[in-house]
Amino acid sequence: MTRSSILQLLAQVERGELAPSAAADRLATLPFEDLGHTRIDHHRSLRSGLPEVIYARGKSPDQTAAIFARLAASGVDVLATHADRATADLVLAQNPAAEYHELPRLITLRQTPSTAVLGHIAVLCAGTSDLPVAEEAAISAETFGARITRLYDVGVAGLHRLLAVNDQLRDAHAVIVCAGMEGALPSVVGGLVGVPVIAVPTSVGYGASFGGAAALLGMLNSCSPNVSVVNIDNGFGAAYIATLIARASAR
Repeated sequence: MTRSSILQLLAQVERGELAPSAAADRLATLPFEDLGHTRIDHHRSLRSGLPEVIYARGKSPDQTAAIFARLAASGVDVLATHADRATADLVLAQNPAAEYHELPRLITLRQTPSTAVLGHIAVLCAGTSDLPVAEEAAISAETFGARITRLYDVGVAGLHRLLAVNDQLRDAHAVIVCAGMEGALPSVVGGLVGVPVIAVPTSVGYGASFGGAAALLGMLNSCSPNVSVVNIDNGFGAAYIATLIARASAR
């Protein structure tokens, strides 16, 4: 349950439209709900501004579907990451309004008004091979209510491609940059913009890229001081941080 939904609930009680006992029933699962296998943190959005997110990998389809259903019932926007097709099929069968995004393996359900855009985030990736991670970042941030500008395949091997979208970069409150290989793109972007850059190393590259470790180390050693780095392939983590930055900047 979000802060705004709780305020609406209290306003209904104040106006006499809802009995206190009925309001208490709606709040009964706060601050968390115990499903046996999972304790859902329904207070997460009240504390951090964003609801709890489901990490589906390692969970059974039934477990993920049960968590998804209870979060959906609370009225928040729901996001499940690293969900396979079998899990998605079960969740969508129970929640027809949800959507499965196969490339980044996300399941999303938007329940809050889409008119309330909270901040602008630009999401870049160096090449098409980075798209699964970039789309995880972009769709996660969209689910959180941010406006997203996608600028894909703008790697440093063809620097003119990046310079051609420089104007769109300058309009963002935060920038997410996904890159594998040597991971140089975030440093270049950091030198072009005056906002935080969240760098995401991807596990894209040949043997010496060491599954993204080379890009990770390159980004951690960036000479652009506005670059911060999340873990390898962690598009969701970048989206979470960028969303909080964008929301604060857009106020």
